[in-house]
Amino acid sequence: MKTLIRLFAFLMLFNSYAQQSLKYQQPSEEILELADVELAPGVQIDSKGEHMVLLYRNQYKSIAELSETELRLAGLRINPVTNIGSRTNYYTNLKVKGTKDKDAKQVTGLPENPRLSGFRWSPDETMIACLNTTTTGVEVWLLHIAEAKATKLTDANTNANMGSTINWFNDNKHLLVKTLPSDRKPLINTATAVPTGPTISVSDGAKAQNRTYQDLLKTPNDELNFEQLARADIKKVSIDGKVQDFLDAEMYRGISFSPDGKYVIVTKIKRPFSYLVTYTRFPSESIIYDSNGKKIRTVNEVPLDEVRAKGFMSTRMGKRNMTWRGDKPATLVWAEALDNGDPAVEAEYRDAVYEVNAPFNGKPKLILKTKQRFSGIQWGDDNTAVAYDYWWNTRNTKTYMFNPSNAKAKVISDRNYQDVYSDPGNFMSSKNEFGRYTLNMDNGKLYLMGDGYSKEGQFPFIDEYNIKTGKTKRLYQSEYTDKLETLNSAIDMKKGEILIRIESQKEYPNYYIRNIKKKNNLTAITDFENPFKSLEKVNKRVINYKREDGLGLDGTLYLPLDYKEGEKYPMILWAYPREYKDKASASQSTTNPNEFVYPYYGSPIYWVTKGYVVLDGAAFPIVGEGSEEPNDSFRTQLVANGKAAIDAVDKLGYIDRNKVAVGGHSYGAFMTANLLSHSNLFAAGIARSGAYNRTLTPFGFQSEERSYWEAPEIYYNMSPFMHADKMKTPLLLIHGVADNNSGTYPLQSERYFNALKGLGAPVRLVMLPKESHGYRAKESIMHMLWEQDQWLEKHVKNKEEKEEKIENTEAIKN
Repeated sequence: MKTLIRLFAFLMLFNSYAQQSLKYQQPSEEILELADVELAPGVQIDSKGEHMVLLYRNQYKSIAELSETELRLAGLRINPVTNIGSRTNYYTNLKVKGTKDKDAKQVTGLPENPRLSGFRWSPDETMIACLNTTTTGVEVWLLHIAEAKATKLTDANTNANMGSTINWFNDNKHLLVKTLPSDRKPLINTATAVPTGPTISVSDGAKAQNRTYQDLLKTPNDELNFEQLARADIKKVSIDGKVQDFLDAEMYRGISFSPDGKYVIVTKIKRPFSYLVTYTRFPSESIIYDSNGKKIRTVNEVPLDEVRAKGFMSTRMGKRNMTWRGDKPATLVWAEALDNGDPAVEAEYRDAVYEVNAPFNGKPKLILKTKQRFSGIQWGDDNTAVAYDYWWNTRNTKTYMFNPSNAKAKVISDRNYQDVYSDPGNFMSSKNEFGRYTLNMDNGKLYLMGDGYSKEGQFPFIDEYNIKTGKTKRLYQSEYTDKLETLNSAIDMKKGEILIRIESQKEYPNYYIRNIKKKNNLTAITDFENPFKSLEKVNKRVINYKREDGLGLDGTLYLPLDYKEGEKYPMILWAYPREYKDKASASQSTTNPNEFVYPYYGSPIYWVTKGYVVLDGAAFPIVGEGSEEPNDSFRTQLVANGKAAIDAVDKLGYIDRNKVAVGGHSYGAFMTANLLSHSNLFAAGIARSGAYNRTLTPFGFQSEERSYWEAPEIYYNMSPFMHADKMKTPLLLIHGVADNNSGTYPLQSERYFNALKGLGAPVRLVMLPKESHGYRAKESIMHMLWEQDQWLEKHVKNKEEKEEKIENTEAIKN
């Protein structure tokens, strides 16, 4: 009998800790009704606002699709059978609609079971070239807009592994297409291949402080596979299907025609490869060819980029950001660091920008110096261009108005880019005679389009900017107080026509053409229905509240659909921490109460149907002013943010503060684990795809650029893994088995779970097969929602009353 009792006890112990074998589950009907809906189509509109293409796709992939063959090499995820990214989103149907037409036309001639991607408009915008992925490879197809008809252009021999797969010639009759090389060697099955020797990595003493990238090359076999998958022939394909050789097989990355179409710059990857960084930092060379494929000259050679100076603002030496000047027929432009690429070096100017005209053999001409790290240019003409720089450490950005012909520049905006209330907007652009987007100029005036955030709310605007005086004049400002108007782009500023989108809490986003020169002139061009009918009666509003130190915070509050005044409800708080260098910017609100209520796959909004109050997007600023870095007081500020949010909703009388859950994804998961470890505020937590041990990301993470050896106490204090002994609150951990995000590899959740389990904490680990950092398969997402629902029902809504009541004074653990 004693033996049987011991055996029974052992089995009970085993069952309480053993792995669970569970098939994919579906959430309750209330959640399923919102999670499994048909999406409205995506929209692409031509630059004149005359024609639009409606792109339909399934909301989710299937687990079978995610289970197709996948190789993870040098930062890429490739299906070696089809030769396209294994995580590519596909569209399954197309329709065409004139913006003035009432109904859309179904595109005829589409392939059977289409999987469409990579859409590229022709220069004259009469056609769109796209890719169709079959079971054996990738084809190129053409959509003829006027006829609403699709035709097949090539066989399934396209190589889409490295992007830049199809590029139009300016004649609208030909394309450059990457195809599979005839001499591709067979790939090696690395799981079964017999090694020929060890893998050896060497350091020559130079510091190579790189992020913890995933999907890196690991062996010589990986190198061979990467090279074979990257190699492609480049063919010239006419729209009637004729194929000509253009360039022989190489590892091609970027391909870009000059604005006049007479030249094409091609970037090739070279050896040696790296086991420390992704393919974007492998050696490369950029070569100019003419439109017939004749080599003109090599214009850039970049060595292996493993070693950089410390800091987020470090960069490599040599030519970078090489591109075409959009207002010239064939002028190359690039930036070069003046500070050795080292942010620790004091320098009056950090970067210089140069240009050289065709045939690209002249002396480069200096056209601009920037005080901070160069980030881009909007071209106008010989006398006018706008350039931008930024410096992460100070959160500063500068805008320069400069004359490309004489390099004279003046700073017209110098601001904290996190200060959204002072944002002057972005200069508007339109297509020029080369088909490139350049500054929308009109008699010495430019136009600015802004989001319009302010203390009073969000009111998007368009300003006229006088180039000579630098003064602005307001041309239009949205006056909606019950809707959100988003300004998308200019169609014709001379006529005053702009493309906009309008939505409200209950009104699904739709597109319109507004004439800002005519009052109340608004033309609807889409009429998408709301697929989330059951949420039309949800009570939604933005609440504003203060942290203990007076910092202003906000969040979007949803009441349960069955809300009854006077009753107390459980609450889900969902958030994501963000770092700031000043309190003024951290307290600004970018939350608009008029945004459509959209329950995407990772949203907590579903639970308003299950009797929960939801505080979504709760502000969780982490501020470090002056010499103090945000993370120096990360834990204290995190708990203060959480307490302020609960206090604010509790003060409104909606919740039982003993039944509050907290959740987040990625850095939000990291936040969740820290809150549960260092406070008694929450009944339970949900942490998806997070990182919990910062010593596993020793050369920086998120916005922390100090290494572990420079700030070991920061890495220790911020790591929930190091404080697993303090964590007694129920925690649901969810992670994709194939997570590719830097630092959040699955090992993070597995090791954290083992620590919590070993210390007796209530925790459940759910590993989703085949899923990456964001979840894609319908089976996975439905099961995730089921897991979250079960966890909340058990540990929050039906939490045992005998559990210790949480008081405000008990918020922070020692």
